[in-house]
Amino acid sequence: MMNKPAVPTLFEWAGGMEAFEKLFDQFYDKVLADDLLEPVFRHMSDQHRLHVAHFVAEVLGGPKTYSEQEGSHFKMISKHLQKCLTEAHRKRWLELLLLTADELSLPDDPEFRSAFMAYLEWGTRIAIINSKTDEVTEPEDVPMPQWGWGVPGGPYIP
Repeated sequence: MMNKPAVPTLFEWAGGMEAFEKLFDQFYDKVLADDLLEPVFRHMSDQHRLHVAHFVAEVLGGPKTYSEQEGSHFKMISKHLQKCLTEAHRKRWLELLLLTADELSLPDDPEFRSAFMAYLEWGTRIAIINSKTDEVTEPEDVPMPQWGWGVPGGPYIP
């Protein structure tokens, strides 16, 4: 009986922490140059890029850097309170992130992009919901989201 190779996490398939840190660093350069998004992000901390990279990396199967050293899902939810984000903000944020992912040659196989997009769609829609309230309705110990390959079950390997 042949052993099937282990299915990598989305984090591993994307290229590990270096890929996520580079993705969000270059992405936020675009955000700060964008007329629609710059007003929302102009006051972000110097560590914001790194925290978001670590958060998304952890959600996609990477190390628990964010939750063990930088914050929690509750804290991330709290960051969005009263930001009054719109659908236009959400769509532009996604557009710039995907453009950056393409520029950096993140995997473009349909399975990875489907799972990556599914998380981004879910996360950005949750951010809009949370941005229209002034309190977190989740308990402080709400677990970090965990995102995997979903229906495809793994990367496309021709």
